[in-house]
Amino acid sequence: MNNHEIDYKIFGDDMQFVEVELDPKETVVAEAGSFMMMDGNIKMETVFGDGSAGNSGIMGKLFGAGKRLLTGESLFMTTFTNEGASKSHVSFASPYPGKIIPMDLSELGGKIICQKDSFLAAAKGVSIGIEFQRKLGAGFFGGEGFIMQKLEGDGMAFVHAGGTIHEKQLAPGEVLRVDTGCLVAMTSSVDYDIEFVKGVKTALFGGEGLFFATLRGPGKVWIQSLPFSRLSSRVFAAMPHNGGSSDEGSVVKGIFNLFEK
Repeated sequence: MNNHEIDYKIFGDDMQFVEVELDPKETVVAEAGSFMMMDGNIKMETVFGDGSAGNSGIMGKLFGAGKRLLTGESLFMTTFTNEGASKSHVSFASPYPGKIIPMDLSELGGKIICQKDSFLAAAKGVSIGIEFQRKLGAGFFGGEGFIMQKLEGDGMAFVHAGGTIHEKQLAPGEVLRVDTGCLVAMTSSVDYDIEFVKGVKTALFGGEGLFFATLRGPGKVWIQSLPFSRLSSRVFAAMPHNGGSSDEGSVVKGIFNLFEK
């Protein structure tokens, strides 16, 4: 294997965290802000780009950091290395209610495509890059669909998603249409596109988005029931505005808000 072989345990139910066990000199790479706790022998270091072997040298690091900048992520990632002589542990927490999905890339074709904000941590050596949608026009208008992350390698990676997670195996030629925000990840064998919802009245008055992701098998996909964008919009809508009650004139205000948008 080219990646470090790490062991792990996942704790909790709706607000999970993953505890990674590192042998001496083993390293795990994590997204900034996901760190929870670590043993005293763990050395924490910020690296430029994703820290993978493919991004060695100045140009490689600049290219890796540039890819992360395009996805809206930080230019830097954090590595955690066991500098001791015995096993040590480091833990990473979920950013909001949901589940942590462990993915062994060696069993998933060496590549996973996922939502750009779902990556939590991975064994050192896993490359974290971007996956462009082929049809740029559809991607621009489809929101989440334009740029997704790709995780490549043969080690463990941990992805976080909101609500309940549904894992589905698509047969060759089988088609699944998903809300763009509900798509968490898929294997590289899945054909992926964004389609406009037919029937403008259905989209406007049905409360759904204007676009959905069309997935065609074969391959495996992971779907989340509560995307963070949906959660945050509900929380914002329930907040009182201008000092008033959250339910004061809610029906009338909702109608005016519809036309303001």
